[in-house]
Amino acid sequence: MPTLSDIQDKLRRPLELELAQGCQNRAVSGGMERLLDSFARPFPKVREALRGYGELQPDRRQEAVQAALVLLAPTDRPAPKVPTRVETRPAQNASAGSPETDAAPLPPGTELSRVNFGPGAPRKFAALGLHTLRDLLHNYPRRHEDRRALPSLAQVEDGQKVTVEGVVVSKSRRTPRPGMFILEATLENPWGERVKCTWFNQAWVEKGLREGLRLIVSGRAKRFGRSVQVAVEHMESVGQDSLSTGRITSVYDAKEGISQDFVRRATQTALNRVPPGDYLTPRWRTQYALTDLPGALWGMHFPHDEAQLERANHRLRFDEYLFLELRVLLQGEDAVLLGKRFSASDRDMQAFEAGLPFRFTNAQRRVLYEIADDMRAERQMARLLQGDVGSGKTAVAACALYLAWRDHYQGALMAPTEILARQHYASLSGYLGGLGVRVGLLIGALGAKQKTEVQRQIAEGELDVVVGTQALIQENVQWHNLGLAVVDEEHRFGVMQRRKLLAGRPDVLVMSATPIPRSLALTSYGDLELSVIDELPPGRTPIQTKLIQDTARRQSYGFVMKQIREGRQAYVVTALIEESETLELLAATQLADDLKVLLPEARVGLLHGRMSAQEKDEVMDSFRRRDFDVLVSTTVIEVGVDVANATVMVIENAERFGLSQLHQLRGRVGRGSAQSYCILVAGEHSQKTRKRLKIIEDSTDGFVIAEADLKLRGHGELRGTRQSGLDELRLGDLASDLEIIEQARELAKHILKHDPTLSHPGLAYLKAELQARSSQVAYREVI
Repeated sequence: MPTLSDIQDKLRRPLELELAQGCQNRAVSGGMERLLDSFARPFPKVREALRGYGELQPDRRQEAVQAALVLLAPTDRPAPKVPTRVETRPAQNASAGSPETDAAPLPPGTELSRVNFGPGAPRKFAALGLHTLRDLLHNYPRRHEDRRALPSLAQVEDGQKVTVEGVVVSKSRRTPRPGMFILEATLENPWGERVKCTWFNQAWVEKGLREGLRLIVSGRAKRFGRSVQVAVEHMESVGQDSLSTGRITSVYDAKEGISQDFVRRATQTALNRVPPGDYLTPRWRTQYALTDLPGALWGMHFPHDEAQLERANHRLRFDEYLFLELRVLLQGEDAVLLGKRFSASDRDMQAFEAGLPFRFTNAQRRVLYEIADDMRAERQMARLLQGDVGSGKTAVAACALYLAWRDHYQGALMAPTEILARQHYASLSGYLGGLGVRVGLLIGALGAKQKTEVQRQIAEGELDVVVGTQALIQENVQWHNLGLAVVDEEHRFGVMQRRKLLAGRPDVLVMSATPIPRSLALTSYGDLELSVIDELPPGRTPIQTKLIQDTARRQSYGFVMKQIREGRQAYVVTALIEESETLELLAATQLADDLKVLLPEARVGLLHGRMSAQEKDEVMDSFRRRDFDVLVSTTVIEVGVDVANATVMVIENAERFGLSQLHQLRGRVGRGSAQSYCILVAGEHSQKTRKRLKIIEDSTDGFVIAEADLKLRGHGELRGTRQSGLDELRLGDLASDLEIIEQARELAKHILKHDPTLSHPGLAYLKAELQARSSQVAYREVI
């Protein structure tokens, strides 16, 4: 073990070389800070003398190096032995073909083919998709097994998942029936106990199985009296100098013919060959209580104990979110750009609210001031406005459009469907028409002559606010002076569709009625600031939700008929348009016919996605006019459709929908003052299904439901054709990592605020790592 004197010598030599070279910060690859991170931990005064060395002028550098050399002058006093990072590294096995620990350091981007990993290594790395030392270092284990003290067979319980180590003392094979092959081997463990190991239909295992071979096997145990049998799920052979036993052992994703031992030794070699360094400065690591990168990588692959593994996992999770946030914040031409600058005065906001038939809630007023602050700034606004169904997002967006109009700019509101566009047009006409704002509508259903006229009015500035669908971004739409773009349900549009609308760099307000957990919003929508309306307007009656089995369907439709007789209307939602032989679902077409028989007094209408835009509009207009009582629909009504007289919704085969989708569907009722109801009909009767749907029955808070949905289903795909990088998360868990995500986002914003292009030499390693991760998840390089 090296002494303090040994470490002093290792520090003193590069410092003397730096002084001889004129203090150009070239004596150490990667700069003097890497030397400090590697060896200077026992010498805090030396670290302080050289702090910020790369940013000093040459004369100040010379003073700093000379001061450090004085502090490192030899002493005759005996120095106590201290641990160094070398202690964390397992001993290498020269016979494995690995280079010696003191071989020349190599940068992380070095191709694996340039390093001697033993015969057959290039083919194995290619099969695993690993190409550089960096790839190998960040090829994290899929799990860890505690093999420090493997259990005695006497302690093993029936059905328990166990890991057993032992020597093969016998083997046999049998074929109890055609097409079934069973291989059995008896292992003797260090206690002299014997266990029978079984492989089913894995004939290839027999070739490598021989008596005297030392094995580690994992699998489910079965007790037969005092004897134990293990159905093997994983096995590996163990050498004398093993990285596979007597420790917390990493288990990697591997392929047939590539042993765990090979991956472990290759990873060990990579850790020894890459020079110690970190893309996070000591100050940042201290601020967020993070271990250093080399320690984290060693701790992830070869942890001494649970505490070291937890520190490593925490640091590497932080890194995943940090680079994800950096990518998202830098993504796209419209990031960190100058936009429009509005006056957005309090007086104008008050004038808008005075014209409303209601007062803003405190939450609406808070987010409106957040939006107004962005509009006043020179930087282009990019803000996500989130709010549960009925929380009043459209009124807030209307006020923002009014503020843009007051400064003689045009506004646009783009919706994903023509039904929703027409509804927004009606709402904005009501909010803005009385204030002198000219509101127009541009959708595909308009005739050619009408479209041409609206396009002319847009180009000549005769329309102040235009509501539309993708028709707003057609090539023949030329804006006179677009200042604010509001995009509703943004994730339903493709990347290029969004960018066409934003080409003139208007301020951007994205609205979403789909509740998104904050952790997911900060990552998937990381390039947008977040505003949340977390309060419903007063007087809204909570929707009563009831979960029933499909055996009680008739009872639910009896309740629907009762509501109809009271003058109300109902939605009935199903997942498919036509009958499917593979899914036992009630199709909308068949369901509509069934309900005409089941509810002979009711007038039944049908709405689905295969209808033309004009047909959909006609159906919805008829429903609003109360031309029929029950609207049978697919999920085309999920977002935005608003019929105040509809007070009950029945969702057939509710188990086929996600929780957030069910909540969105439920939000189509309860739009008026009357008590509203949602009936979930479960076609599947399992406890798991009931437990999941009970979440909807028990809660009307969209964000609580979204958190539950995230835990149950994972983050999924929320941003349409845009890649968010979330699928790259190997350690992160969005359901529980909110604090880490917020810290990583804070640091990412701090870094980019001070150096938007990461051009400072001190950020070179960070920039290289960002580019490596970006290319891996198919991001366009943004710097």
